[in-house]
Amino acid sequence: MIKSWTDGVERVAVLTGAGVSTDSGIPDYRGPEGVWTRDPELVKAFTYESFMADSTVRAAFWRTYLDHAAWRAEPNAAHRALADLERSGVAVRILTQNVDGLHQRAGSSARKVLELHGSMHEVVCTGCRRRTPSEQTMARVRTGDADPRCADCGAILKLAVVLFGEHLDPSVTGLAERIAAHTQLMIVAGSSLQVEPVASLCAVAVNAGNRLVIVNRDPTPYDEIAVEVIREPIGTALPRICAALSPGQ
Repeated sequence: MIKSWTDGVERVAVLTGAGVSTDSGIPDYRGPEGVWTRDPELVKAFTYESFMADSTVRAAFWRTYLDHAAWRAEPNAAHRALADLERSGVAVRILTQNVDGLHQRAGSSARKVLELHGSMHEVVCTGCRRRTPSEQTMARVRTGDADPRCADCGAILKLAVVLFGEHLDPSVTGLAERIAAHTQLMIVAGSSLQVEPVASLCAVAVNAGNRLVIVNRDPTPYDEIAVEVIREPIGTALPRICAALSPGQ
């Protein structure tokens, strides 16, 4: 069945969500053991308005990330398969909702990875917009600074990730839309496709006449427009798909 939608494909866009990193030990958000499933109140800490208005919410956010599994995580088979596919000569662009940087660590070219929701490896000042490595701020939190402020202007600091209610960078979303429209095959892996505008990239791809394949444990709002929906675990499905897409297969 895979051969029917991999034949002749030379340009691939892969939209990855939290499910791609669960095999690396990073919990997802909405799954049975997800961060928000276990602690629904924690959603407030990931909402921009609440984060900016309440120091206790900011403190909860920083505590959540202090010992987050993502700091210690290593790339898994899915990350490595995508890096191998790029090395095989296929034009691969990764559009990721993840902020963990594991695609790059697996060997995918940084210029081929578009981090739609930012990166946890940087901190940005909400005032002067200065960016610094996350390690510096996390060290302050670890020593008791529950609500760290910018050393230059005194404004609130936040991880350089997009929170709920915060606008995505239009240059990033614009580029993502162009990639979705000009790919031949879009693969969605490990995303619930419940967060817009990123989820609508599926419609952009299909409306442009491109093929959409969804690899996810649970149903998504875009399953009906996909040429195939795969419920197989991502750690086995994505390597199998990438192998089929590699030249000579």
